[in-house]
Amino acid sequence: MFVRYAILLSMILLSQSPARASELNDAVKYDYDVYLAALFDHFHRNPELSLVEFETAKRMAGELREAGFDVTEGVGGTGVVAIMNNGEGPLVMMRADMDGLPVEEKSGLPNASRKQQQSPITGDTVFTMHACGHDVHITSLVGTARQMAARKDQWSGTLMLVVQPAEERGIGAKAMKADHIWDRFGRPDYALAFHVNSNDVVGKINISEGSPFAGSDTVDIIIHGVGAHGAHPHRGKDPIVLGSQIVLALQTLVARELSPRDPGVVTVGSFHAGTKHNIISDRAHLQLTVRNTSKETRELLLSGIQRIAVNMGRVAGLPEDKLPEVIISEESVPPTNNDAVTTRRLKTAWAGAMGEATVIYAPTKGMGAEDFPFFSTDPAITSVYWQIGGTPAEDFEREAAGGAPVPSHHSPLFKIAPEPSVRAGVESTVVALLELMGAK
Repeated sequence: MFVRYAILLSMILLSQSPARASELNDAVKYDYDVYLAALFDHFHRNPELSLVEFETAKRMAGELREAGFDVTEGVGGTGVVAIMNNGEGPLVMMRADMDGLPVEEKSGLPNASRKQQQSPITGDTVFTMHACGHDVHITSLVGTARQMAARKDQWSGTLMLVVQPAEERGIGAKAMKADHIWDRFGRPDYALAFHVNSNDVVGKINISEGSPFAGSDTVDIIIHGVGAHGAHPHRGKDPIVLGSQIVLALQTLVARELSPRDPGVVTVGSFHAGTKHNIISDRAHLQLTVRNTSKETRELLLSGIQRIAVNMGRVAGLPEDKLPEVIISEESVPPTNNDAVTTRRLKTAWAGAMGEATVIYAPTKGMGAEDFPFFSTDPAITSVYWQIGGTPAEDFEREAAGGAPVPSHHSPLFKIAPEPSVRAGVESTVVALLELMGAK
């Protein structure tokens, strides 16, 4: 199938001026109609959870081999690395994440996922859904592979396509690094990635020179107490009261210790304690997510959590061997930071190839996080991460008029417009690669 496509694309390229900006758009549209639409439908119907993306990885490996890449499977678990050598030039990596979420899809779409899978975390059988658009990412990566393979006369260097597992758990990129991806396949000169975004109008390229995604830490606070009868509170040390005081005190970190111009979040997402109305428990458990956009902010927040939790235990009169424990999980990611010079370079390339109005800067209002920075830090690699709009403009207009709100990522109602999202993903990636890898 790809061979026939490559021949047809070559005919299109020969019949048009290389400078014509719409040529790539036409070629991507044709490939979507004849091939990528069905591939997206397959991925959307068959999402798989983090670390058990076996069928998705197998399908991606086959697609990339068919496009002419040298493919290695099982990198960092279910990860896939595809290499195409095309003469002298830079090594450029493009990453797509492939895992779904344990969510039952309620989007009402005709191709809504009904797939179920055993959770590798709980062992329970759960519904699965591409509730964050990773089906767009991997479909676009295949489209990119097909376009770049058909355009080898337009670029020079080595292209590395990475299919990453377990982004939703923040551990997939780290696992591929631990499996010596750079030692085995080469350290990239540039690392690229994008994410489809339901908060942007479909087809728009949203790019910033700063930090499009925050760093994230998962923190647990174990609060020890002294159990007692609820009618005799003076005989115990109540961890629920102490936990409540800690929750309130933590709010001062962002409100009073972090500079007002520096973003940061400390959210207590879970508070578990006690078993019965009239029993004072001897233990409480707080679960936190902590977000930052710099290592300085991260240190301030994490050290502040430690200080507040431990010293509130002292205020409550707990002995030193029963002070609260602060546990920082390994499931943490650094902030995503775009290289300013390369970002400006790609902005110019996208504006020229896809139109000035297509490229926007709409900073996110939240503090979402990504594990992509594990590919671009330690060692530092020049990187750019952008977002592709996924929601039709009329959906935003309907929401503004009081209609149904646009569903957020990770919602069972989540949906995007696949054709323009996938096409924009392919086109923006190919433009970026051709810009960085130059013309022969």
